[in-house]
Amino acid sequence: MIDLAAKPFYLKPEDIEWVNTTLAGMTTEEKAGQLFCVLFKECKPEEFEYVFNILKPGGCMYRVVPTERAIAATQNIYSRSKVPLLIAANLEKGGNGIVNEGTLVGAPMEIAATDDIGMATKMAHACAAEASAVGANWAFAPIIDIDTNYRNPITNTRTFGSDPERVRRMGRAYVEEVQKMGLAASIKHFPGDGQDERDQHLVTSINSMDCDPWMNTYGAAYKAGIEAGALTAMVGHIMQPAWTRRLNPGIKDEDIMPGTLSREMMQGLLRGELGFNGLICTDATTMAGYTLAMSRRRAVPESIARGADMFLFARNLEEDYGFMLQGIKDGIITPERLDEAVTRILATKAALGLNRGAPELDVEKAKTIVGCAKHQQWAEECADKAITLVKEQPGVLPITPERYKKILFYTIEPAAGGEGNYKVAPACAKLRAMLEKEGFEIDDFVPQPYGEGFTTKYEEVVNNYDLILYVANLSTKSNQTVVRIEWKQPMGADCGHYMNDIPTVFVSLENPYHLQDFPRVKTYINCYSNNDHCLHQLIEKLTGRSTFKGHSPVDAFCGKWDAHL
Repeated sequence: MIDLAAKPFYLKPEDIEWVNTTLAGMTTEEKAGQLFCVLFKECKPEEFEYVFNILKPGGCMYRVVPTERAIAATQNIYSRSKVPLLIAANLEKGGNGIVNEGTLVGAPMEIAATDDIGMATKMAHACAAEASAVGANWAFAPIIDIDTNYRNPITNTRTFGSDPERVRRMGRAYVEEVQKMGLAASIKHFPGDGQDERDQHLVTSINSMDCDPWMNTYGAAYKAGIEAGALTAMVGHIMQPAWTRRLNPGIKDEDIMPGTLSREMMQGLLRGELGFNGLICTDATTMAGYTLAMSRRRAVPESIARGADMFLFARNLEEDYGFMLQGIKDGIITPERLDEAVTRILATKAALGLNRGAPELDVEKAKTIVGCAKHQQWAEECADKAITLVKEQPGVLPITPERYKKILFYTIEPAAGGEGNYKVAPACAKLRAMLEKEGFEIDDFVPQPYGEGFTTKYEEVVNNYDLILYVANLSTKSNQTVVRIEWKQPMGADCGHYMNDIPTVFVSLENPYHLQDFPRVKTYINCYSNNDHCLHQLIEKLTGRSTFKGHSPVDAFCGKWDAHL
């Protein structure tokens, strides 16, 4: 029995009655549909037709779409659904996680660099206000992974950094504010990313910590979110061998599963050791970290049988729904386990008040909330407090046209702005234009087409430029295993040949770990985000009109002694 009056649901008797009555009135097929959280990538009518002709899902997720389309999608979904849906989005940085016009307040690592718990609360507030304006009720956030391995290709600026205590505090603040605003938080990605240097999108990754250190770091972050009342938790395709072995002594290595298929992780650790009573959702089951662990025919029902309440996405919805129904028929998912999962799904909906009717949405009202001036001001404040001067050559800053009229500008950025779910928006050209507006004369570095013996004369560069400015705009993203600087040909033409003769400044707009590839640069700045607010505040700080206030939430030196030189 699930205590629906207890944390995190706190349901009143009439809400408990709705849960029980709704469950009792469902067919097996309807219960199986509730287990699915589907993806509406573009929120177009044909997507709704496809999904609702197969099943009646319990939840859905929006990718980023225009505000008007998101509202139309929510209204369409409610008109088709006897039981209201959980409507989710990746609200990790701001309302920009659901609508194009939304505010990017700050990446979690940018928030962490302010060392201001209030900024985490403001970011969460903007997420909730802008998402609820278009009908969303579920935040796939906060990310409480701990970025302990700088080589990890996916965590990076999506985390609150490498300090477990800061991650715990900021994650809790996010949960409290988002849920105060009427959305369900989802603490993720259990049992914790950031240890491995592999990406769970591509491989079943590993959290390799021993049990006690894990409990004092990742466990403490999850415990804080649970104590704050987090309604949901998202489980990743991440193995935790130490805890699996402690909870299941004698288990064979080949039987250790990622969290999404692990009874030890979901039932033993998350529910048992940490006391979580809310809804457990898998991470996207389209990821290779999930599909590599077990035959999909078996894995789909086993996720629910082993402790997940909701199944995120599908490779082929009709087929996966069939696998789920077959798993129920075959007894992989027992009637008791099925009812338990659906009860938690319905209880989450009741806790959000979804049983009381559809939200009243208005496009014009939404436009006054999404991207509003208050949220933009918070983004500017965050940028001001976060940008970090990691190392400085004495006397180089500030940069003014009077001191450094001619700048040689080095751009490190994907040609088309990158690809994938976490693609980086072009920003280097914007920054260049802002510098020109300040009065600098800027030339772009262009490598010569020939190799040794034919490069531009050293003296021509040294005598013609007052400053060298590098701007890197490289971001981690799913399905990319490494984020490193790829120096230009021939022979690393742009990798610092003149830094001993010309003052040189390196700025990273996104990834904070570029000192691993350029350790000896003497002035290095991290911004953590590349939005317009960060660019504006960067100019303010470079020119000396504002001071650097950020506190690095990670070891930007990547453990390299020479990076301190």
